[in-house]
Amino acid sequence: MSDGASFFAPGRDSIAVMEPLSPEEIARYQRHILLPEIGGPGQQKLKAARVLVIGAGGLGAPVLQYLAAAGVGTLGIADDDRVSLSNLQRQVIHDSGTIGEMKTESAAFAISRLNPHVKVIRFEERFCPEAAARQISGFDLLIDGSDNFDTRYAAADAAERAKVPLVTGAVGRFDGSVTVLKPYEAGADGNPNPTYRDLFPEIPPEGLIPACAETGIVGALTGVIGTLMAMEAIKLVTGNGEPLVGRLLLYDALSARFDSIRYKRRRTA
Repeated sequence: MSDGASFFAPGRDSIAVMEPLSPEEIARYQRHILLPEIGGPGQQKLKAARVLVIGAGGLGAPVLQYLAAAGVGTLGIADDDRVSLSNLQRQVIHDSGTIGEMKTESAAFAISRLNPHVKVIRFEERFCPEAAARQISGFDLLIDGSDNFDTRYAAADAAERAKVPLVTGAVGRFDGSVTVLKPYEAGADGNPNPTYRDLFPEIPPEGLIPACAETGIVGALTGVIGTLMAMEAIKLVTGNGEPLVGRLLLYDALSARFDSIRYKRRRTA
């Protein structure tokens, strides 16, 4: 049985407790429903899912768009920033008419136009250790599209405490990575799954990894990585395939090459 073989939210394996799809939803999600791996039951799982996305920026934009289009019933957005002109090169959920708006507001409006069946919960504040427990409460899955290590560590710690899966991604100038964390569970070998700190033991010193505002970034790259993150989320919700648990997927845009590395839980003395 793969890591994605069962849905992560207690009580949601039973179709009987799920809200049925309306005729309009059946028509909207027809291409999903045709897939044996998803079908009607998988689409109902997507409708019942509650996913919190950290950041409505370069990574969060495609994540939110594709999860909304896929029919995830409730999307939470945590972001305290406003849309600026320089965002539009990569943060495609926003547009020229939303410059100056809160990103949560701009993203919620775009989602409502894309799929009116999706409920959006806005947190117009940063995801941080002090707010993490409150923000993550009631969500089944956390997706981290932030651009700094402080938030990434906060997200990993919060997801582990809440025992919800975490999909986390990162991008550089021409490269990116994605992984899935479920450290509260054991793998097929019976050993505990790795934590974020097994992959990145310590926060890098300030200034070691410059921000994209200093070095630049290809806008389409965030679309590649963000879409991969959305795909991992759909796999986790529907219970299909093998999520990237214990695997870090690496993408080099300049050479058009994907690689993956495995990582494990570190042994403690």
